Amino acid sequence: MSVSIKSAREIELMRAAGKILAKVHDNLKKELKEGMSTLDIDRLGEEIIRSYGCIPSFKNYNGYPASVCVSVNDEVVHGIPTQKRHLKEGDIVSLDIGVIYKGYHSDAARTHGIGEVSKEAALLMERTRQSFFEGIKYAKEGNHLHQISNAISAYAESFGYGVVRDLVGHGIGTNLHEDPQIPNFAQKSRGVRLKAGMTLAIEPMINAGRFDVEWQDDDWTVVTQDHSLSAHYENTILVTSGEPEILSLSAAV
Repeated sequence: MSVSIKSAREIELMRAAGKILAKVHDNLKKELKEGMSTLDIDRLGEEIIRSYGCIPSFKNYNGYPASVCVSVNDEVVHGIPTQKRHLKEGDIVSLDIGVIYKGYHSDAARTHGIGEVSKEAALLMERTRQSFFEGIKYAKEGNHLHQISNAISAYAESFGYGVVRDLVGHGIGTNLHEDPQIPNFAQKSRGVRLKAGMTLAIEPMINAGRFDVEWQDDDWTVVTQDHSLSAHYENTILVTSGEPEILSLSAAV
């Protein structure tokens, strides 16, 4: 396994990509409303991405047909936008978005509630987000990768949630997916030693029920096997000699 260490110039480009992606998420969040189709979200997302001079990372990536992965309720990730699916009051919707800026990718995901959501849904979204922050406490030079995995898992499972095992986070840079893979569930091995200059996409995918998932007939959409709700939270981060730098998060969030 070869984990790339980014140069100062590359880090600046990834910072720029991350700042743009944070704005894309912030802008799209303001537009979400009941009655909107998931295809509306995708079209608007692509328009915003391109307005910043970026290319959508996901469009046509391994055949994925859209710019924004839109996953609703029991859909974990990779939901394909469609004009037939409309958001309803009480839904939770996960938006996974990537941008390419001057050849460098940034990748981030957020889960939002539509109108008034159940207490269960609100807690799941909040705790999924917090599991990311529990994990990146260990994203420091000299630590090992799986310390991040173990912290995410310990926090999420303390609430009885299922931590998805079939999908993981990843390194990121000139390619959307680079080494290393970053599990969100507990590992016995330590994983690679973290070094300053590594850029990682850390993305807890947490189910209200069991961790088991299955793929739908479109070969993309991943759903919870027990149809429980699922939430997704992701940022692109930079490992430094001190605290990690979150590249894809605006100060307002």
